[in-house]
Amino acid sequence: MIAPGAETDGRRRRSEASRDRIIAAMLALVEAGEISPSAEAVAARAEVGLRSVFRHFKDMESLYRELSLQLAKYYVDAFQSFVAQDWRGQLDELVDRRLTVYERLMPFKRAADAHRHESPALQEDYARLTAVIRARLHGLLPAEISGDTLRFEALDLLLSFDSWLRLRLAQNLPEAVARQVVETQVVRLLAE
Repeated sequence: MIAPGAETDGRRRRSEASRDRIIAAMLALVEAGEISPSAEAVAARAEVGLRSVFRHFKDMESLYRELSLQLAKYYVDAFQSFVAQDWRGQLDELVDRRLTVYERLMPFKRAADAHRHESPALQEDYARLTAVIRARLHGLLPAEISGDTLRFEALDLLLSFDSWLRLRLAQNLPEAVARQVVETQVVRLLAE
């Protein structure tokens, strides 16, 4: 005989596994280039029923919100600590990590951008993440640079995901060339 608690635990584990498959399916579809995957496509990819998608997520915005939170964790985790002890070495690490993360998360950023205008949750997540990465940059730089509004704002713009997207997609630069553009301009801004 199955104990009553064991049956509940089994259902909960299956439900959590189903939810995880839905999130993984959404991530995989967006990574494959689908900016607006349908609930049906997510369900098919996750190998769950359409009703399961909406049992776990009340609407597609909820699913995009979960996607946004998952990616924000990935992004923030990449900048927790540095190997270098001086600010210049840490800035070099930050630039390298940001560009690497931007390249990896490019399809997800494009999907989020496409839906942000209609989603207060995505707008809030974007504003929070932007504030965190600005504060991280500000805290890393010496006072003569972080206190120089023009240089700080130029660095923040140059190191933004939006700049990376412009270089890679609108200007159609290969990753290595886009990297050179950013790194060269960072050096120039620091030399002023």
